[in-house]
Amino acid sequence: MAAVQLSGIYKRYGDTQVVHGIDLHIDDGEFVVLVGPSGCGKSTLMRMVAGLEEISGGELTIGGTRANGLPPQQRNISMVFQSYALYPHLSVYDNIAFGPRIRKEASTSFKPRIEAAAKMLNLSGYLDRLPRALSGGQRQRVAMGRAVVREPSLFLFDEPLSNLDAKLRVQMRTEIKALHQRLKNTVIYVTHDQIEAMTMADRIVVMNAGRIEQIGRPLELYDRPANLFVASFLGSPSMNFAAGEVVSTANGVALQLGDGAQIPLHGANGANGVNGVNGVSGAIAKPGAKVTLGVRPEHIEASDEGIPMDVEVIEPTGAETHLYGKIGGASWCVTMRQRASIEPGQRVTVRFPGQHMHLFDTESGRRLG
Repeated sequence: MAAVQLSGIYKRYGDTQVVHGIDLHIDDGEFVVLVGPSGCGKSTLMRMVAGLEEISGGELTIGGTRANGLPPQQRNISMVFQSYALYPHLSVYDNIAFGPRIRKEASTSFKPRIEAAAKMLNLSGYLDRLPRALSGGQRQRVAMGRAVVREPSLFLFDEPLSNLDAKLRVQMRTEIKALHQRLKNTVIYVTHDQIEAMTMADRIVVMNAGRIEQIGRPLELYDRPANLFVASFLGSPSMNFAAGEVVSTANGVALQLGDGAQIPLHGANGANGVNGVNGVSGAIAKPGAKVTLGVRPEHIEASDEGIPMDVEVIEPTGAETHLYGKIGGASWCVTMRQRASIEPGQRVTVRFPGQHMHLFDTESGRRLG
């Protein structure tokens, strides 16, 4: 196993810089997920760690050894790709054994490792099959088995579940996490799927436009996003947003939307004084400030008294129901845990608990408070 340190890492293609000064420390045995939209630089960053892309600047150390100039085979890493990268004419056993044979290891040395990996990954009954006789999930297990047999200090996963259907993705998420818990190797995992990131990571690194937006444990990022980008990226359905101006009211402060509607900010972090006391004393978002309010769909409550919402679309999922509609001219989603007989066109009344209201500076996007 090995700790990984990235210090000021950047990547440039000609005059175009695609990764900008990444500083990141990954502890020995930690499962870190790089997440972000397509083109944000996460796969490029991983390929620089793997040695498949040259580092334009900065320093990379793996296990305390400077790795900038090391070829991939000397970094003691294993990488699992999105495309499986299996040899179609070789059996499962021979695909897994390919690496040890290239390294001229004795079969007496690697055969027990292959058998152990096959048992761990539920492949023992498939060792004689060709890849074309396997399902997508089984092929991905073979790719993982090939990585495990190498006994690396660092595992790299580059969007390994993108080609699988929804049910298989859920199953393979669990299997990869269980594999990490058994082996306790350091893992860097790249995905654009925020559900994968939330369910698998010890820590998440949210990237955007070649930069790190925020690093933290999954629930830390979910509960206290550092900016509008992180708030909008993590969560499904995504966080609701409404931009407006903070105004003073008889009961404290409120967010006034463009159409004149007002949303009370009682207890909202950054809007009121210490411990959520009403009033603007000590507030960060003072009257006149241009702010954006964010509230997650599951934190909005139905109430007899509150803010009216005109329902436009209803999505029942079984466990919960998503209501889509308008509040003060802005589009909102409300997640209801209980089943309700609500039809499109109806008006419901909702309230926003202050402890679940997030405020962001509209211009910079930074979290307030």
